[in-house]
Amino acid sequence: MIYDIRHVTSYSYESAVSFARCSLRLEPRNGDGQVLISHAVDIRPRPAERTVRRDFYGTPTESVLIEAAHKHLRIDSRSRVSVERRSHDRAADSPPWEHVRELAFTAASLGPSSPVGYVFASTLVPVLPQVTAYATASFPQGGGILAGAADLMRRIRSEFRYDPKATVISTPLAEVFRQRHGVCQDFAHVMIAGLRGLGLPAAYVSGYIRTIPPPGKPRLQGADATHAWVSVWCGGDLGWVGFDPTNDLMIANDHIVIAAGRDFSDVSPVDGIIVGSRKQKLRVEVDVMPVE
Repeated sequence: MIYDIRHVTSYSYESAVSFARCSLRLEPRNGDGQVLISHAVDIRPRPAERTVRRDFYGTPTESVLIEAAHKHLRIDSRSRVSVERRSHDRAADSPPWEHVRELAFTAASLGPSSPVGYVFASTLVPVLPQVTAYATASFPQGGGILAGAADLMRRIRSEFRYDPKATVISTPLAEVFRQRHGVCQDFAHVMIAGLRGLGLPAAYVSGYIRTIPPPGKPRLQGADATHAWVSVWCGGDLGWVGFDPTNDLMIANDHIVIAAGRDFSDVSPVDGIIVGSRKQKLRVEVDVMPVE
């Protein structure tokens, strides 16, 4: 499957901004079933300086410096990506989860793909006893890692309510878990916290998901959104396997990966600092279009 992706981020400021420095993580990944065909980002006003580096996790990260005074900032990212990956069967045989836990702690590498880096608490994902207890119900003694992670994913999908007005980025995980509602970022964080509480490696993945309009309804321009899901290390043979707790889906060809890290703070598509504004408005428009 080939996709054309457009991701437009627009900021409007109450007063003029005299200086802005931003970090952009908008380039889809190459590898793991994806091939990046093209990618370009147009920024208005034009930056005085643009540099690209790869962060610790291998994500292309563009640093942008804007020195011209402005009341509007528009970041227009366009990409074409080919996706062809095999979806794992959630009911397939897999190593016992206790064995996977033991293997993770014997990892010899501390690199970005090493499971041991995703076992411990992170900035936005504390290990909480109540979340660990919740996850434990999906992992009976000797149970397979795939079946356990898939069951936890299914339970989050059925027992948590999707509500875009319920949380913000800074809403604590404990509050999300207590209220049982939030958005894809929250559901991914809950699942990661539960897995890490059991000693299982889990990473946060950001990207896009193809959406299909209801039968007979037109596809609305800009109606898609950025998405988040979980990648679980399932042992040396299976490696990292994707689980989408928002939709109870094993990751396949409808998901496009941008970045992975310990939690959202490692993969935010746009962040940075500005000087000179009071209030601001943010608008994000995303289109994920299959290429016929």
